[in-house]
Amino acid sequence: MSDHPHENEEILFEGVDINSAKSVMILIHGRGATAESILTLIKEFTVSNYIYAAPQANGNTWYPYSFLSPIETNEPGLSSGLKVIDKLINKLNDAGISNNEIILLGFSQGACPTLEYAARNAKYYKGVIGLSGGLIGDKIDKRRYSGSFENCPVFLGCSNIDPHVPEERVKQTAEVMEGLGASVTKRIYKNMGHTINEDEINFIRNLL
Repeated sequence: MSDHPHENEEILFEGVDINSAKSVMILIHGRGATAESILTLIKEFTVSNYIYAAPQANGNTWYPYSFLSPIETNEPGLSSGLKVIDKLINKLNDAGISNNEIILLGFSQGACPTLEYAARNAKYYKGVIGLSGGLIGDKIDKRRYSGSFENCPVFLGCSNIDPHVPEERVKQTAEVMEGLGASVTKRIYKNMGHTINEDEINFIRNLL
C-alpha cells in the first residue's frame, strides 16, 4: 500500500473563481461518503465570494478503523489525509487566501482529521467545525498539538447517543482546543443520532 493513499484523489470545487474569492470552506466527507456528497451541504448556505473545496478519500474512507483506535492502526490513511488538508491550505495561501479566511469543516469520520489537523496546526482560522467527531486516538496525547488558535471559533456538535462518537471524547476535544486558545462552542444534542441538525447549520451560517 502507498504511504500516501489519498495523494492522487480528486478535489472538487464549487462557488466562485479563486480570483473572486474572499473566503474558502474546506469540507471533509465521512466514511463511505464522497466529496460530491459533502458538497450538497453548501445548499444550506446563501453566501457569495466563497470557494468550497472538498477532497476525496481513496476508497471513500480516510482510515480503516474507529477514530478511537490506536493511531498507528489507522496509518497510513490518517497521515495521508492530514497531508491532503495541509497541501490544499498551502495552495490556497499561495493563491492569496489567508488562514483567517479559511473554514475547516468535517462531518463524521471527516470531522476527526479536520479537528486533528487544526489542533496539530493551531492558528487563527476563520473557523473550525467538527460535526459528530473528535480528536483521534485511543487516548489524547497533548504533545501532538501545538500553536495558538488566537481565539479562533471552534464548533463541536454531537449527539449524546452517537453510536460512533462518545460524548466524553467531544468534551476532551473541547478541552484541548481551549487549551490551544480557541473560542469553543460545544453543543451536545439529546437523542439526535448520527446526523447534522438545523442548529448546527445556523451556527455555520452565522460564521459564514
